[in-house]
Amino acid sequence: MKLLIVEDDMDLREGLSFSFSGDGYEVTETGTKKEGLKAIAKGGCDLVLLDCNLPDGTGFELCREVRSYSNVPIIMLTARDTEMDEIKALELGVNDYLSKPFSLGVLKARMKRILQEKTEAAKIASGSLTIDPGSCKVYQHGEEIPLSKIEYRLLLYLMENKNHILSKEQILEKIWDSDGKYVDQNTVSVNISRLRAKIEEDSSKPSRIRTVHGIGYIWKE
Repeated sequence: MKLLIVEDDMDLREGLSFSFSGDGYEVTETGTKKEGLKAIAKGGCDLVLLDCNLPDGTGFELCREVRSYSNVPIIMLTARDTEMDEIKALELGVNDYLSKPFSLGVLKARMKRILQEKTEAAKIASGSLTIDPGSCKVYQHGEEIPLSKIEYRLLLYLMENKNHILSKEQILEKIWDSDGKYVDQNTVSVNISRLRAKIEEDSSKPSRIRTVHGIGYIWKE
């Protein structure tokens, strides 16, 4: 998990960074609004710890700008312990709000909750089948189904485009070669068969991955 800390208090920033790095987070630190915006705009951040008062602006201003293009989770840390500030922060899209001084244990618990909710929201489900893109794992009735890398990518592509016909050419280009330099279209049918054997109740009468004769395949709910 990648964590961004936007906090101008160097001692607090370094203390948080040390603690979260020890927990396995990949931590990036900055002490200004400008650098915080730059780091968030790069993408790849899983959660932001944001100070309300920054030397070149406010956390409110940063949050307003970020929410115009990103839903990255934000927890605001502030010494301004007023109801109006908390309401303003929540209305701007902050996921949580903690007044200083705060308990590190409480902060970690709130971060864990927010990240779990984010992970659950990212999952792709269809009937009893669930894909967890975060771990690249697939579950059927809660039990993990072992898939090869190609099978996983094929299943993900089909489920992301459920109820839409995908031609063999589209599948080949997406899964095997973005330049279109593939061997032959039998590659698709062979891997579709292997995938059906793992996820269909009866692979001889597939109900999920349907063949559209002369065109390709479609994922049906």
